[in-house]
Amino acid sequence: MSGLLRRSPWRRPVVLATWTWLYVAWMFVPVVIAFVFSFNGGRSRSVWQGFSLRWWTEDPNASFLHDESLHSALRNSLILAVLTMLIATPLGVALAVGLARWQAKIAKGANWLMLIPLVTPEIVMGASLLLVFSNLYTGVPLGRPAQLLGHVTFSMSYVVVVSRGRLLSIGRDYEEAARDLGATAIQALRMVLLPLLAPAILASFVIVFAMSIDDFVISSFLSSGASSETVPVRIYSAVRTSSTPALNALASFLVFSSLFALALGMLGMTAYRRRRGGGDGESVLTEFAKFEM
Repeated sequence: MSGLLRRSPWRRPVVLATWTWLYVAWMFVPVVIAFVFSFNGGRSRSVWQGFSLRWWTEDPNASFLHDESLHSALRNSLILAVLTMLIATPLGVALAVGLARWQAKIAKGANWLMLIPLVTPEIVMGASLLLVFSNLYTGVPLGRPAQLLGHVTFSMSYVVVVSRGRLLSIGRDYEEAARDLGATAIQALRMVLLPLLAPAILASFVIVFAMSIDDFVISSFLSSGASSETVPVRIYSAVRTSSTPALNALASFLVFSSLFALALGMLGMTAYRRRRGGGDGESVLTEFAKFEM
């Protein structure tokens, strides 16, 4: 009997849970250490010299609160991430819907082409984009315009993959049912398909924001100098010269920004599911039928 209990598939997955928590610790312990050293009293980023808010607010020149170069890098990262999110997500969703509804054989080739940015080494893409903007699209200046186009280029593929997965699970039945109820193609897309795609759209917003704000390679290749430095580029350049725990404070703020975006996405998803009663297709069609009546 005891042997059967040990082999029971319903027992608590102790080993799996242990490995999961070990992985979580492996990921977050370095982040926690960096955050703790942002409160270090001295200039060292590896030797603890006492607790202090010097590198957050107290130092009049080098603290995170008073260093304008850190503010500029953070501002550039946030603006670039928000613009990339607002541009890449709608374009990626539209492209995913078009590829899902495209019945020609060439559509399969287009689907494979969308995966190329996912498997291309980022340093290759960064160098290629630099050559393109320097020699071909010379009307696009290096700096934020080129960085924005570069971020949109590599992040759209992630939106397409997420949205295509949701589209495959939805199928075409709900759209066809809406058409049977008298909806036009545009109405079926706007009032049925897009509400069903809402979870994938919210997830795409969060993914694009997190990837853009953390990107280093493309932002570095397409930067035009200090005026377009992002947080990752600023941290890298400062580490090679004279770094202080103020960089830890900047990095901590960047991590909290990503976590805040993730929390907003989860709250939005929860609110959507509550409002839609789970967000299933039947509820969407019911609302559409009431609207038509």
